[in-house]
Amino acid sequence: MNRRRSPTLRRRRLGVELRRHREAAGVTIDVVAERLGCSTSKISRIETGHTNASATDVSDMLLFYGANPDIVESLVGIARDGRQRGWWHPYSTVLNSTYVDFEAGARSIRTYEQQVIPGLLQSEEYAAALIGSARWDDTDQRIAQRVRVRMQRQSLLIQDDPIDLWVVLDEAVVSRPVGGDTVMREQLRHLLDSARLPNVTLQILPFAVGAHAAMDGAFAILDFPTDGDPALVFAENAAGGVFLEKDDELRKYREVFDTIRDAALDPEASSDMIEMLVEEPLWKSRRRASESI
Repeated sequence: MNRRRSPTLRRRRLGVELRRHREAAGVTIDVVAERLGCSTSKISRIETGHTNASATDVSDMLLFYGANPDIVESLVGIARDGRQRGWWHPYSTVLNSTYVDFEAGARSIRTYEQQVIPGLLQSEEYAAALIGSARWDDTDQRIAQRVRVRMQRQSLLIQDDPIDLWVVLDEAVVSRPVGGDTVMREQLRHLLDSARLPNVTLQILPFAVGAHAAMDGAFAILDFPTDGDPALVFAENAAGGVFLEKDDELRKYREVFDTIRDAALDPEASSDMIEMLVEEPLWKSRRRASESI
């Protein structure tokens, strides 16, 4: 799997370039739509990367803007690539394919999780237990498909030119025995193995910190290899999540991540804590309040 082959990212890049050339030519979206015989919403969606653009449309737009032939050829090529499907397309009914597409094209991801191990660091048994609980109304086949895709995504961490991953986990994540004692202990061992990769940084945000800057919820900041691909944030919510890309939104989440990173245990101390939990997990050593009710 080549993580640089990201159709969504290419559509986004193409849209940025088309908008830049249109504005440089002093042409409005209304004029372009009239010239191409289409709606203004189509032009807008092309420029925001929300829809595919045909090679013919891209060529016609750029010639109208007066772009030189080399630019036209280059952007038409991007348009053709943007219409290709990622390896995950057959599984689009069982995953957030837009996020996976952006993830596949990212250079680095910084993420905070407060309930579960991030998908890129999950063991297969943990993933199966988690998905089976969260998707209790799914068929066994669909659950197996979700697990299979999640395992395939993890090749991003070990392929040539791997992605850089920095994870801050709330202590609650490593305290909840998803799948039971045996599955969770193996997941903790898997975390330790992952943390030894040179491109993975793992920190635990302990309960002792109390209230912190990321109390609003889990999120991921994705940065991309080229300046033409602006960073974005994926903020999780009850409906799945939203993508944020305005400068002030990016700045806020970068500040939040820096704050919780500084408050968390350093990577070495975090690994020490996980090693301790493998031997003496919190769900074994502490008498839960629920048992006294």
